[in-house]
Amino acid sequence: MVRTLLALKGRLVRGALAHLLDAEGDIDVVGEAATMHALREALRDDPPDVAVVDADLVPLHQLARIAAGHPDGGGRLLVLVERRRAARARPVLAEHGRRVGFLSRDVPPQRIAEGVRLLARGQVVLDPDLVVAALEGADSPLTSREREVLDVAAEGHPVRDIAEKLSVSAGTVRNHLSRIMAKTGARTRLEAVRIARESGWI
Repeated sequence: MVRTLLALKGRLVRGALAHLLDAEGDIDVVGEAATMHALREALRDDPPDVAVVDADLVPLHQLARIAAGHPDGGGRLLVLVERRRAARARPVLAEHGRRVGFLSRDVPPQRIAEGVRLLARGQVVLDPDLVVAALEGADSPLTSREREVLDVAAEGHPVRDIAEKLSVSAGTVRNHLSRIMAKTGARTRLEAVRIARESGWI
């Protein structure tokens, strides 16, 4: 049995997928998570073989850290991502290709079940359509730290809270936000978040 955790937005979505995966016979859905914090706790306290994760639930830099936190091969992640945001998968795939798989959100549940099985066996799981989209996507003009700042800013936190979460000064955060808005051509932080998301940079 492949012990599987579902970290997806929406109780209805999680419940429907849990029902479909449990019906496979060789997949056991052992838990659900609705937030990044809950996902981290589940992976720490009782790591499943595979966690199916919504790309919008976990910022890219956090996804890479979660994967890096399981060097023994446990806690593999099957990430569901929109095709237009496929470019964000490239840095993670480069380092964690056998522990992090990527499928389009549009794939049928059976494809997700197949991905869970393959990833549990240590095989690469990658939707060909996402590969094409990732290669076609424009490279991000943002540095890794700027993406981190914007990921946290996208959650609606004020500068002081962003600084605390990233262990930097408020002045450093303001400088990063200024550079982000200059690079994206945005007039506000919210507009910068929108542009970065639509471009697949965060």
